[in-house]
Amino acid sequence: MKGDTGMGATNICGVIWKNPVTTAAGTFSYRESVKYYDPSALGAITTKGVSPTPWKGNPLPRIAETPAGMLNAVGLENPGVDDYIENELATLKKQGLVVVANVAGHQVEEYCQVAEKLSATDVDMLELNVSCPNVAEGGLAFGTDPKAVAEVVTAVKSRTRKPVIVKLSPNVADVVGIAQAAEAAGADALSLINTLVGMRLDLATGRPILANGTGGLSGPAVKPVAVRMVYQVSRAVGVPVIGMGGIMTGEDAYEFLLAGAVAVAVGTAALLDPAAPARIVRELEAAVEKYGAPRRGA
Repeated sequence: MKGDTGMGATNICGVIWKNPVTTAAGTFSYRESVKYYDPSALGAITTKGVSPTPWKGNPLPRIAETPAGMLNAVGLENPGVDDYIENELATLKKQGLVVVANVAGHQVEEYCQVAEKLSATDVDMLELNVSCPNVAEGGLAFGTDPKAVAEVVTAVKSRTRKPVIVKLSPNVADVVGIAQAAEAAGADALSLINTLVGMRLDLATGRPILANGTGGLSGPAVKPVAVRMVYQVSRAVGVPVIGMGGIMTGEDAYEFLLAGAVAVAVGTAALLDPAAPARIVRELEAAVEKYGAPRRGA
């Protein structure tokens, strides 16, 4: 079963979400977010990418605004999986929240180390960030090659009992092929899209604004791309799809459900309006009342 849609409880890979809304990885902090809304209003909390050891991330500046979104090159800065388990995960589970841990790595074994440690915890699901650079293959992102995706998914599945979501990169010619490779390797669900690669230049110097040069584009600018990819992938696989990319309102979320997603993730909207995830839950409820339970088209 792919999963339930609508605003009731949503079953994704045997994990029950009270509604089909979660946060996008890297955009939620319990300490900060709880000041603006009760996280228990959401179906699940997806946390920032976690690696086997602490990562420092990229040099500053890491953020640049764009007319319809933002670029970020944070570089998955995080304190490592041991700190994550002891502090962030422990705090979230004390609140009774459904937690999806985003997993990052630069080689297959790094993903496996994180997955194995998290398998021994009460985290509910894992989301593999396959947009990480594969250092063993010259820095090419895992998610741009179906064989690399299959390799990391197969390896992680052998080291964890938790449901595994694979977060797909949009920076590919054939997202359906990548999705099918992930499913064939054992992915329990898919989430998409991650950010698109973009750049901004300083008009005075002609140099990139971001110290990293390029960054990930998110926000309303990417929504049509995200809806198209969710539409295509959800019709080509038999596992649940979680949609994200430019969701700013409940009607945006509803559109992703029409496209074939069983749940959605809210990211950039929360950086503009910290209470956006809870607001979007309410607005999605209103959209369901207005348009009816979402039923995807042909």
